Amino acid sequence: MGDKDAAVWGGVVMLTNSDIAELTALRHELHRFPEVSGIEAQTAVRVVAALGGMADQLVTGLGGHGVAAVFDSGAPGPTVLFRCELDALPIQELSEIAHRSTIPGVAHLCGHDGHMAILLGLARLLSRKRPARGRVVLMFQPAEEDGSGAAAVVADAGFAGLRPDWAFSLHNMPGVRLGECWLAEGPMACASVGVRIALEGKTSHAAQPEHGISPALALAELIPALGALGTGGALSPDFRLLTLTHAQMGEPAFGISPAHGELWATLRTMTDPPMAALKAQVFELAQEAAEKHGLALSTSLHDDFKACANDAQATAHIAAALDGLDIAHAPGGLPMRPSEDFGAFAGLPDCKIAMVMLGAGLDHPSLHNPDYDFPDDLIAIGTRIFCRIARDMLG
Repeated sequence: MGDKDAAVWGGVVMLTNSDIAELTALRHELHRFPEVSGIEAQTAVRVVAALGGMADQLVTGLGGHGVAAVFDSGAPGPTVLFRCELDALPIQELSEIAHRSTIPGVAHLCGHDGHMAILLGLARLLSRKRPARGRVVLMFQPAEEDGSGAAAVVADAGFAGLRPDWAFSLHNMPGVRLGECWLAEGPMACASVGVRIALEGKTSHAAQPEHGISPALALAELIPALGALGTGGALSPDFRLLTLTHAQMGEPAFGISPAHGELWATLRTMTDPPMAALKAQVFELAQEAAEKHGLALSTSLHDDFKACANDAQATAHIAAALDGLDIAHAPGGLPMRPSEDFGAFAGLPDCKIAMVMLGAGLDHPSLHNPDYDFPDDLIAIGTRIFCRIARDMLG
């Protein structure tokens, strides 16, 4: 098939073979040079270069290194945003693939390189045929993995003129048949936050522990008490899960009774309101343990994700696009326990959001596994889905 003979699927003109080859090569380049949350400067440079002069407006530096490409019809109508993520993970890739990461300890093991390729594919199609009305904004968002990026973009003054009426995103999902989808309205991904509890006492000689103040007993009491606050179970409005992720006490030495101890935990609820109560209980237990054992206490919050819920109308637009493309979809495993910062876009005035999970294959390595790699076959499929949504809504 020549470039001028673009494929048509479900009535939508789609990517050419040359497009797919070039987007696949670009995805492999992005995979080779990953950057973690907040330092995606070179990734943003590559995205801007790939966009070239396709967009009517290009906004950079959003919420850090975010890039927005605007395709404007010039006619009145809604603004529809499609979002992907720029950041990779601080995990060592264990793979022999030719395009494996060149950065030690950092890799695209969640598929954000593929999500970027999908949005760049959509940019190609929009550049060839602008929407008939309204605007499309392609948002290459920073710092999804630590939960800070979407909120930073939304709060950025440079984003004010781009604020959408609708926002859509997708995420690849291993364990689901390749190219099939999970989609459901309502709660989609849980709220979560990391809590760091630090206890400070006084060192002493290990032969005279009574001359110091050790955090050992406080930590021993806190571990089961915190774990009992959120035991998981089936996802429901009352779902609460507290996962202890790290514990540390003193120095690796036999002659010192320790002064410092830390506990890290991840708190998870299906919706936002129960999270406040769960955090309050954690802080109360920590304060009681510190006071009981004469320790100084400090706490901090990290990787703060709001719950993500799919608006009914936005979900219906995705479902209509999938039906038009003959792509199978079902609620599947939704809602899911992992978190997703896309929910921050729902905080914008009158913005309706929805996310769809796109199957990466039944036996594909799981997200965040050291041997995970985004399936290149999803580039064309994801682009078709987004393009169909845009054309259905804006013509």
